[in-house]
Amino acid sequence: MKILVTGGTVFASRYTAGYFAGKGHEVYVLNRGTKPQEPNVRHICADRHSLGDTLKRYSFDAVLDVSSYSENDVRELLDALGSFGSYIFVSSSAVYPETLPQPFREEQKCGPNAIWGAYGTNKLAAEELLRERVPQAYILRPPYLCGPMNNLHREAFVFERAEGDMPFYVPKDGSMKLQFFHIGDMCRFMELLLEKQPEQRIFNVGDPEPVDIKKWVGLCYGVLGKKAELRYVGADVPQRSYFPFYDYEYLLDVTAMCSIMPDVTPLEQVLCGSYEWFRSNRELIVRKPLHEFISENFQ
Repeated sequence: MKILVTGGTVFASRYTAGYFAGKGHEVYVLNRGTKPQEPNVRHICADRHSLGDTLKRYSFDAVLDVSSYSENDVRELLDALGSFGSYIFVSSSAVYPETLPQPFREEQKCGPNAIWGAYGTNKLAAEELLRERVPQAYILRPPYLCGPMNNLHREAFVFERAEGDMPFYVPKDGSMKLQFFHIGDMCRFMELLLEKQPEQRIFNVGDPEPVDIKKWVGLCYGVLGKKAELRYVGADVPQRSYFPFYDYEYLLDVTAMCSIMPDVTPLEQVLCGSYEWFRSNRELIVRKPLHEFISENFQ
């Protein structure tokens, strides 16, 4: 297939481009060329906000829109495209209001989420425009993405604590659950959508088994063959000042996804791959001052 991947330079979009190129597809990436490209992809060097006729001469079998964050992003891309077949948009679980009953289901009414703010409402506006313009498009709503190439200071932060034999500071009692989704599994699911073309158009995607903070930290330390020394922090300390996730527990119902792709990669295996990538790409992590806050306030 001839596939367009928006972005293609960091984490989700870059992994997606490499995944489909590795499967033998003719993959094009659309970005400004400010960072290295994945091997075996064809680079369309352009600013997505001033595309003009750049894309009109191409005909794509599929568009994998991994890097649109707003209604305008989607509109500009659709206006610029020539002919295309399938369209898959990676949205977010942030489109579900935190007040809805859980687990969140695809048919529930979406709206503002107080935790995610404009990020969620912008993703929802992008979804709505896409559904209006391309009714047959597929929309994916993942939780926290993880795996190799993740340049966010999440599992990387825990690996750094483990490497330094430092204790790990856990919010409250550590029982808050997190739901993850391996970027490789998301690519596999996109591949299955392109192959099977199911009638359903919106899918929650993610590991059906959430994990609590204590277990997640333990798995991260375990990748290095170490055991975490956990220290617990009260609710009076802002969680995001020392821990990489919001104080927000949610769960997606991924039944529909599992009917098409019943198996997901075990989290421990995902974290092993994450660490292998992290060891050689430390400079790419977008760090937050979590270690500094801990050093100044807890030690």
